[in-house]
Amino acid sequence: MSAFGHFFRVTTAGESHGKSVSCIIENCPPGLALAESDIQPQLNRRRPGQSAITTPRDEKDRVTIHSGVEAGRTLGTPILLTVPNEDHRPRDYGDATIDLYPRPSHADWTYL
Repeated sequence: MSAFGHFFRVTTAGESHGKSVSCIIENCPPGLALAESDIQPQLNRRRPGQSAITTPRDEKDRVTIHSGVEAGRTLGTPILLTVPNEDHRPRDYGDATIDLYPRPSHADWTYL
C-alpha cells in the first residue's frame, strides 16, 4: 500500500535503492505556509552517515517541492515532494530478496 489517509491523502513512490523517493500530498487546503525548510529538519534527523550503525553513504536527502506551493503558500492542489538518491546502488541488492522480505532496522518494517 503506497497511499494512506483521508483528509490529507499521502501517496509515496520510489525505493531507497532507486533514483529517488517521492510523495504526493492531496487535500491540503490553500493558503498554508509551507517551504522546503519546514520539511528539511525532519529529513536531517534520519540522514545516513551520522553514526557507526548507519550506512556510510553520503546522501544529502534534500527535499524539493515541485508543485502545489507558490511563494511559500499551499495552492490547494496536490503537493509533489521529491528526494533524490544521489548514491543509489541497485546492484548492491542483486539477489532481489529485498522485494520479498523486510530488512531489519530499515524503513521497510515501518512502511508495511
